[in-house]
Amino acid sequence: MDMLKQLSLAGLVPVIKVKKAEDAVPLCRALKNGGLPVAEITFRTDAAEEAIRLVHEALPEVLLGAGTVLTCEQADRAWNAGAGYIVAPGLNPVVVKHCIDKGYPVLPGCANPSDIEAALSFGLKTVKFFPAEALGGLKLIKAMAAPYGDVKFVPTGGINEKNLPEYLAFPKIAACGGSWMVPDDAIEAKDWDKIERLAREAVNVMLGLHVKHIGVNNQDAETAVAEAKKLSALLGWPMQKESEKGLFVGESFEMMKTWFRGTHGHIAIGTKNVDRAKWHMEQRGFAFDEETATFTPDGRMKFIYLKDEIAGFAIHLMMA
Repeated sequence: MDMLKQLSLAGLVPVIKVKKAEDAVPLCRALKNGGLPVAEITFRTDAAEEAIRLVHEALPEVLLGAGTVLTCEQADRAWNAGAGYIVAPGLNPVVVKHCIDKGYPVLPGCANPSDIEAALSFGLKTVKFFPAEALGGLKLIKAMAAPYGDVKFVPTGGINEKNLPEYLAFPKIAACGGSWMVPDDAIEAKDWDKIERLAREAVNVMLGLHVKHIGVNNQDAETAVAEAKKLSALLGWPMQKESEKGLFVGESFEMMKTWFRGTHGHIAIGTKNVDRAKWHMEQRGFAFDEETATFTPDGRMKFIYLKDEIAGFAIHLMMA
């Protein structure tokens, strides 16, 4: 899979500054254990090149980028150390051309339409937007995205757990970079447990997973209606949205009129982005039944079932 596509599925890129190269592996392992197998190690310290090399060797599954790359020489060092893509704060035509000629995936920083047009002239359609909040944030990205329909942005700078969902809700945002889950004091203290916890919290915010409804299997339509009436009376919730397959009690229970998918029934999990949630769950070892996937007209996945049941229930993701 294309590296930038994987970056988009990951959705959130921890931007890391390490002073000691030996800290990079336990740091990236903590991020991976917290659900973020991705990192951008910046060339803001002398330890960057060695840190990239150590992570690449120890954790080859981590999507590893090199950030704050300012020169062709730094790009070569980063790539040879094991970086999978190059990130620059601005658009230096010399550095961008060098990366393209060498075959390095590159994300140059673009702050205005002229930068975007320069990126397009190199055939690039995904760019970094930095410093995001200081430049005008999502409002400016939306304004710039209007005339450049094929361009996607990776904003970095001022992104945090509060504004992350708003950024990622805009379809032209490929991913966001942030550093709140890798605070300097935690790195200095080697508090990898804290970083793992912050990474897990960040992933939870990004995916927004929640139970949409529980489907309950019944042997026939008559039984489904009878059981639905009991639930409705018990909870005071209306019976509604009846179809050939079933009917709902409130928004939380779907009473199936036949023995549907799952030994006992199914659980619908809502998420802000089905493609992204699927990718993250696959990193955790879960597999999906690709034949059950459905898509929006613009190609985004909106529904898919896991291959295996959990406690007798089929599980499916759906666009919230």
